[in-house]
Amino acid sequence: MGSTAFYIEESPTVVVKVDDVLIQSRLVTNAEFKDFVADSGYVTTAERKDREGSVVFIGTEGPVPLNDWRKWWAWIPGANWCHPHGPESNLDQRLDHPVVHVSLHDARAYANWAGLALPHEPEWEWCARGGLDGATYTWGEQPNQGDTLFANTWQGDFPFNNQGAHGWKGTSPVGCFPANGYGLFDMAGNVWEWTESAWQDHPGVHCCCSGSEAGGDLKIIKGGSHLCSPQYCLRFRPAARSPQEASESTSHLGFRCISRNC
Repeated sequence: MGSTAFYIEESPTVVVKVDDVLIQSRLVTNAEFKDFVADSGYVTTAERKDREGSVVFIGTEGPVPLNDWRKWWAWIPGANWCHPHGPESNLDQRLDHPVVHVSLHDARAYANWAGLALPHEPEWEWCARGGLDGATYTWGEQPNQGDTLFANTWQGDFPFNNQGAHGWKGTSPVGCFPANGYGLFDMAGNVWEWTESAWQDHPGVHCCCSGSEAGGDLKIIKGGSHLCSPQYCLRFRPAARSPQEASESTSHLGFRCISRNC
């Protein structure tokens, strides 16, 4: 696992033994998370009275320097999993999209309810590679651009001109892009995915929308999202990783679960 071809935090490459796991072929959807909330009464981190909000991608009107994430991210009061763009938004036409605005604690709660678990980074990366050992992408080496798209990633000039991946300019329904060699969908793009693996400090490597380099409970997220672009964040690759604070949630971060009882 890992890579020496792109970002420093992905190196070195290492050989890791992964025990057999069963992983969900699709990201957890809004419909599935809605069932969990209805059954359990669970209140997410972003809905709690001491927070009541989450981080939302807002984009920009034109070109901006790409060294300040605050220009395209904003804390939106009232944004949460069922109001993904703020209190005036809802899940209409989004029930089959991946649930977002979920902290690590929320993802764990769902996994426990479902009798499952969250993956560790080696488990996730092994599954994401789909049998293509050492390949750049989950599908091989072909760039994700033009008429043939393999994943929901940013198409155009980031962060102001997204031409959309097959019409999707935000999250897309799970499973609408080709599966990898193991039959797993959205292992690249659409939304980042939580893992249980702790982030080991790499100086200068920031959370994608908080700027944190150290401190707090940082976990590794994998897979990239619909906001990833070769101009800014070429991280829709199985080796790519990013840090994220366990208590934070965003509009481009979700999860899938695994079972180790197989």
